[in-house]
Amino acid sequence: MAEELRINQDRLWQRLMRMAEIGATPAGGSCRVALTEEDRQGRDLFIEWCHTLGCEIRIDRMGNIFAQRPGTDPQRLPIACGSHLDTQPHGGKFDGVYGVLAGVEIFETLNEKNIETAAPLEICVWTNEEGARFAPPMISSGVFGGTYELDYGLSREDADGITLGEALESIGYTGALPCGDHRLGAFIEAHIEQGPILERQEETIGVVTGVQGSRWYRVTFHGQDAHTGSTPMEGRRDALLSAAQTINAVKKIAEGQAPSAVATVGRIDCLPNSHNTIPGEVALTVDMRHASTETLDTMETQLHEAASAAAQQESTEVEIQRIMNTPSVHFDTHCIVAVASAVHQLGYPHRRMLSGAGHDACHVARVAPTSMIFVPCAGGLSHNEAESATPEDLAAGANTLLYALIKLAR
Repeated sequence: MAEELRINQDRLWQRLMRMAEIGATPAGGSCRVALTEEDRQGRDLFIEWCHTLGCEIRIDRMGNIFAQRPGTDPQRLPIACGSHLDTQPHGGKFDGVYGVLAGVEIFETLNEKNIETAAPLEICVWTNEEGARFAPPMISSGVFGGTYELDYGLSREDADGITLGEALESIGYTGALPCGDHRLGAFIEAHIEQGPILERQEETIGVVTGVQGSRWYRVTFHGQDAHTGSTPMEGRRDALLSAAQTINAVKKIAEGQAPSAVATVGRIDCLPNSHNTIPGEVALTVDMRHASTETLDTMETQLHEAASAAAQQESTEVEIQRIMNTPSVHFDTHCIVAVASAVHQLGYPHRRMLSGAGHDACHVARVAPTSMIFVPCAGGLSHNEAESATPEDLAAGANTLLYALIKLAR
């Protein structure tokens, strides 16, 4: 099998480029924000391709799509792959969509070779993975995996007050299948790495063993608004200075847990945000990630200590809220072995690695054996119109997925 069974690299690339035409941006990226007209068109094209390949299509209450290729034993649970078709507003051509269209290409390859599997095979398209329109991200795989309740998922609102449920209705993708009732025998998600490790190490495949934990915080400093010209430097209560010291400390906290820890201040809200007024209130978000819960506990303690010291230094007050806590995910050993066995058989340079970003696989892992496959992306750049991957690397990831699916479906 290793000598003759391969996906069609050119056909996979052509499908990726065809999907990228939907919501194409002037800078060469993609804009198919969840449950917009562009997202509908992308979904319709996916279903059209799957119908051509003889797949049965089912859609659940959260708009998740399941395209099934029958197996010889219909009593077996389906072995699934997939990802998402929605993008960031200034997204790239490969984030998410690659994992979906790799599945389409695999199905066509199996049809051409007249290869049957015992278990059915399935491609999953998860709704609103990016969270660009409806927060939180990965909401629909989260409902599927039991992280969130259905009512919570459907009631999420965008900036215009439109709920996710209303948006599903508007594009015609409210399915009848109860979300979470559809069981999977296993799930493997192929994805671009969204980081630079594989490219730097000149490796083709990442055998992903899990996803590091992440915690988000909102840190708010309360000082005092005052005139910048008539208020002496001594005695000021400048909330922005406290925030600046904390931002610097966040970087040092991550460096203290090198090389695996990361920490980022991604947003700052400064009030009153006026040229000639000392900032009286500043709120910032902190994102900390590591595979170890104990290390995250240490980093959290250090954040509290650093913020308290910064507040004392500038005579401000501070409050810290932990607004999200996503535990580390450890993928299923059997699925990891299936991927590792496939990549060994194919002979691609590879490494075992953790994912730094969250994926739908994190939620699916709660209810089905799960793992992931990574391929390199140029410069590790993602969530950007310049996102890039080579046809050869994408084909290698799809071949690895093909062999892993066949192994699991036996």
